Amino acid sequence: MNPRRQRRLAAVGGAGLLIVGAVALMLFALTDNIDLFYTPSEIVEGKDGVKPTVGQRLRIGGMVVPGSVSRDSESLEVTFKLIDTGPQVTVTYAGILPDLFREGQGIVATGVLAEAGVIQAEEVLAKHDEEYMPPELAEQMKGIKHVKPSEGSYE
Repeated sequence: MNPRRQRRLAAVGGAGLLIVGAVALMLFALTDNIDLFYTPSEIVEGKDGVKPTVGQRLRIGGMVVPGSVSRDSESLEVTFKLIDTGPQVTVTYAGILPDLFREGQGIVATGVLAEAGVIQAEEVLAKHDEEYMPPELAEQMKGIKHVKPSEGSYE
């Protein structure tokens, strides 16, 4: 191989290594900001055979169980239960809830798994109408009837 080809090969190889290194650094930096979506059943039973670990950031979506909302009279802390098609999980949130938040309503919360079945939420979002639902949650909730707060229980 002549020296000119060797220099070209070294330059292309070096550029390739720089690109691979840059992509690896970006992916490593993004791992702290990735929130995986779970339903209450997936938190308790696992998603594809893998349960979330304590301290893991995640998003959870489900329906607020009627009668489960508990507010602390001394602070803004609220505790409520979420359900989809199976087990319930408890969500704690310290802050002002959205105006559309109520029992029997679908919500999505972002936070950290504090312990098995308990999520410490940093953000709570309520859906705007009864037709919208995140696609991941809609897939999990097929066959479950939405209950309006005035109706009081699931059928």
